[in-house]
Amino acid sequence: MKKFFLTTPLYYANARPHVGSAYSTLVCDAVARYKRMCGYDVAFLTGTDEYGENIERAAAQAGITPKELVDRNSQVFRELWKLLDIRYTHFIRTTSPDHVRSVQKMIRRAQDAGYIYKGKYQGRYCVYDNLYVSDSTDPVNCPTCGRPAELKNEENYFFKLSAFQDRLLGHYEKFPAFVQPAFRRNEVVSFVRGGLRDISVSRRTLKWGVPWPGDDAHVVYVWYDALTGYLTGTGFAEGEKGSEQFQKYWPADLHMMAKEIIRFHAVYWPAFLMAAGLPLPKTVFAHGWLLFEQDKMSKSKGNVVYPEPIVEVLGADALRYYLLRDVPFGQDSSFSYEGLIQRFNSDLANDLGNLANRTVAMLNRYFDGKLVPSGDSGDEEMEARREISELAARNLAEFRARFDACDFSRALEAVWQFIARVNKFLVEKQPWSLAEANLEANKARLAAILYTAAEAVRFSTVMLAPVIPQSAERLWKQLGCGGKLEDQHLDDLRWGGLNPGTRVAKAEVIFPRLEKEPTLNKIRSLAGAERAQPPAAPQQAAAKEVTTSVEQQPDQKISIEDFAKVEMRVGEVLSAERVPGAQRLLKVMVDIGSEVRQVVAGIAEHYQPEDLIGMKLVVVSNLEPRKLRGVESNGMILAASAGEQGKPVLVTFKEEVPKGARLK
Repeated sequence: MKKFFLTTPLYYANARPHVGSAYSTLVCDAVARYKRMCGYDVAFLTGTDEYGENIERAAAQAGITPKELVDRNSQVFRELWKLLDIRYTHFIRTTSPDHVRSVQKMIRRAQDAGYIYKGKYQGRYCVYDNLYVSDSTDPVNCPTCGRPAELKNEENYFFKLSAFQDRLLGHYEKFPAFVQPAFRRNEVVSFVRGGLRDISVSRRTLKWGVPWPGDDAHVVYVWYDALTGYLTGTGFAEGEKGSEQFQKYWPADLHMMAKEIIRFHAVYWPAFLMAAGLPLPKTVFAHGWLLFEQDKMSKSKGNVVYPEPIVEVLGADALRYYLLRDVPFGQDSSFSYEGLIQRFNSDLANDLGNLANRTVAMLNRYFDGKLVPSGDSGDEEMEARREISELAARNLAEFRARFDACDFSRALEAVWQFIARVNKFLVEKQPWSLAEANLEANKARLAAILYTAAEAVRFSTVMLAPVIPQSAERLWKQLGCGGKLEDQHLDDLRWGGLNPGTRVAKAEVIFPRLEKEPTLNKIRSLAGAERAQPPAAPQQAAAKEVTTSVEQQPDQKISIEDFAKVEMRVGEVLSAERVPGAQRLLKVMVDIGSEVRQVVAGIAEHYQPEDLIGMKLVVVSNLEPRKLRGVESNGMILAASAGEQGKPVLVTFKEEVPKGARLK
């Protein structure tokens, strides 16, 4: 049997998980269920990352030991995954004894290969993101969280990351699917081409960590430790080659995580594996952030959404479906309670729920709950029924292709196109009217129509099982289908699998339609606080303010002193993506030498995000931060205004110019 091994990130056990941190795990669970239905032997690993300075500090603040903190929080994660019906096969805690052995085994292999040496670390480090930060300016903020990075000065062990630059670039070129989506791959390639420096991989001042093998004065750098958890979970610690299970499942087929940790997984992790002589994972997929009130969810910002109230009111499947259906995977996307309720009502209650409920109800009413053979009687329904059966096969192929590509939203769109066609078929044929007019005379036609509808529900249920497993199981039983739904294989899914003579169950409403305001109030009440409405969107004209035209106000004079106040720097674009809900705006991450700036630019109608990667631009770097559509912009990208329509043309350079160079 083919194997498939996928992982979530190991979640940092310093706080309770929210919807944003649950997102990766929900997606991975859907992928794992889908792969099993495709005939794979699936290993699905998740777990908690429990060492590091941030854990030590959080425990001290709570007045408990680090072990007490991680024991409590790791259990919270497992309870939430159970609530969300997440069926992982492996759960790893990085404080487990076998994990300590795994990490020390990785370190020894890298040491024996000559990739670790002792040196002195002097620089800045963000304890919140466990990230080394450039120390070319003072003070320095972390490019990920924005907090000031702390100055560190201590003797450490170093990993020769610089030795892997060419090997990594060669791997990215040979295996373009290694980093997904493609624009994230471009970011990673640009970062590595910019030059890799050796990194400190131990700490002397920290005690809460994996002891360095042979030197108890040091503990292992938290990312070297945490990433090794992917190996530990399947038995790497056992023997020289790992357990039989490890040899079966490694390398991982898919590492799934949010975009802010892509560098650790796509640069550090493959280098650590190369140094240990281990094969690399096949794909590292970085999805976007879930935004609430147009900002990343964060406890410090007070905009966190927790899953538990949603599950209590709507059930786990509603949240699962909404996240996979409404979020274009790989991009940032906004989460809202209103959107969740709207999607539940429109898709689950109105479309799928209504189709299933009235089909089963009519079978009970007109045929004593039994499916009657449809037959090929040559009636006027034959052509429509043939069209629906052919559409089922086409949409199954589309669903599978999209799911394989992690394009979950469009995969589900294919299913709903099919459901919409079947609902239209029922409206056109009006089986209820046939029954009322003359049940006996119209019984053959009525049986054929209802068999088509019931078979369509069965067909859809099998496709939807990975996404809404609890509801799909209820639909499966309501149709009277035998066996377990989770044992169905998509390779075997064919039209006509619902056997005539099957007795359906009593009709029940699986997706009751929700009243918006009472449902919102109940969720918010359970969440413990009312959420303020998102701020009104700025006027469209504001989008133009993030670029400066060299032709604006040509006659206005300023002094040389005024001009000297404007600080313009050369910046290299590391990443770019669209701002959700804003047609003209791109969020651009620009390296200006001393730091990475997030700048919002009104150029989305003229530049594709992926085309900007690696481009060197002019950035006004000393502007006051401002928010556009709720996204903070820390600078301005300069552009000329060309043509009658004022098309922005980015200011760039003909000759090579270093990042951070100042324009005079």
